[in-house]
Amino acid sequence: MLDTVILGLLALRPLSGYDLGKWMDGPGRFIGYRVTLPQVYRALAKLVERGLVEFEVEPRPGKPDAKVYRLTADGKQTLLDWANSPYEPAPRPMDPDFMVRFLLGGILGRDTAIRVLRTELDYRREQVRTPTRVGELAAALEPIDEISPLWAADVMRAAHEQGRASTASFIGWLEVTLADFENRD
Repeated sequence: MLDTVILGLLALRPLSGYDLGKWMDGPGRFIGYRVTLPQVYRALAKLVERGLVEFEVEPRPGKPDAKVYRLTADGKQTLLDWANSPYEPAPRPMDPDFMVRFLLGGILGRDTAIRVLRTELDYRREQVRTPTRVGELAAALEPIDEISPLWAADVMRAAHEQGRASTASFIGWLEVTLADFENRD
């Protein structure tokens, strides 16, 4: 996934490895995918090796020179192929794969963004229609002596309800965003 994130960001503008890492620690942290700066530099080296990105050394007065990376034609095609490939939602709501696909695929065009939103929304709606039988799970508990089965069942129910509420909120965001994008010219 890191390769795709880097290709998507470089589609917006040339960046140094440091700038990529700064974005991932700043605005990029909200996509739910965390990486370290050494991981960024290793990924960039592999992308250069594969011919998907290239760099120029940019002198920076008073600072170390920077390698500024940009997409090659093959890198651009790889990103476009990924963005146009079928999107399959992960079982876990609000998975980083969705946000990466929405953000970095969606920037390529309205139709791509709408397709990803609609796919995710349909999947999440079906997911909440299928009931999770927390009561059955709780009734089948046979905990160790130190755990009260009633308390364990209460905690399980509370955690499940938090997940359902969070997913309902996510579905609301998907619906509003999809409607907004569909109504744009």
